[in-house]
Amino acid sequence: MSQVNANTSPAPDDVARGASGEGARAPRAGEGIVSAAAAHRATGAAGAAAPGGVRPGSLRAWLLACRPATLTAALAPVMVGTAVAYALGGMRLGPALSALAGAMLIQIATNFANDVFDHEKGADTHERLGPTRAVQAGLLTPRQVRAGLLVTIALTLPFGVHLALVGGWPIVVIGVASILAGVAYTGGPYPLGYHGLGDLFVFVFFGLVAVCGTAFVQLGSVPPLAWAAAVPIGAIATAVLVVNNVRDRETDVVAGKRTLAVRLGRRAGVIEYAMLFAAAYAVPVALAVGEGRRWTLLVLATFPRAVRLLRVLATTDGRPLNDCLAGTAKLLLAYALLFSLGLAAQL
Repeated sequence: MSQVNANTSPAPDDVARGASGEGARAPRAGEGIVSAAAAHRATGAAGAAAPGGVRPGSLRAWLLACRPATLTAALAPVMVGTAVAYALGGMRLGPALSALAGAMLIQIATNFANDVFDHEKGADTHERLGPTRAVQAGLLTPRQVRAGLLVTIALTLPFGVHLALVGGWPIVVIGVASILAGVAYTGGPYPLGYHGLGDLFVFVFFGLVAVCGTAFVQLGSVPPLAWAAAVPIGAIATAVLVVNNVRDRETDVVAGKRTLAVRLGRRAGVIEYAMLFAAAYAVPVALAVGEGRRWTLLVLATFPRAVRLLRVLATTDGRPLNDCLAGTAKLLLAYALLFSLGLAAQL
């Protein structure tokens, strides 16, 4: 019960590879509120056509709403936090598995919240550039997704109780904060993602909270190594969100979603993406030089892919960035796997 998604989506929550309606485009600058209203009215018509042959209300519709591809963002920090515990001689399989199950369920709950609230706020319309969203496409009703959100939160409770028995009241605080933050990312009176706080949200919950929380339930404390290991995971998870926000900045303006890419512009988004990667690859170098953890340099095998993704983000716009989004999510998983192996090899 150690983390949320953003997506992040995340955040990383926008890497699910559902079918997107063909022929849609981002609104041109200046089309303004009239275009937004027309797009919102057209949402119902767009949703009438079931994307990819998915029937409304079917199991496949629920699977699409869960966004399985985003679950890598839940797996990565738990994997790294467990590797930290293993490296320090304190790995405990039971708490690790409960942390993983709780993290994935909270990720799914966050995806449900994002799906319904973004639709209701007008951020997801038929002109959406990213993968299909269940409510926007008419595959599930807002009421159904809200019910799914509550059921998913309820399913986290057994794992949360187990972790609370192991780790005490700090785990209760982490779990409650993670769930509330996941819903508040796009819902509530002050949705974080709509006020430029999404990047901070993802870094904190997908990085610091998730990695350190996983280490805590196994070690009983949060060692400096856990804090260091949390930085690259949070950074790359945030990079997934940056791609999403750069891609969607024009439609986000219409919906009143003031992400950093909207506030500061496309170029700033590319710079942020590069800086997040720089932080991610600086940490293993520092661990190798400062603590002799040379096996963490295994992650450098993914560096060429990071450079290619940066080049794509810098030179591409609109719907083609969906590939960059998915590629960044895959980079997160590959990095986390190699980083975990490098940390564990130090024992």
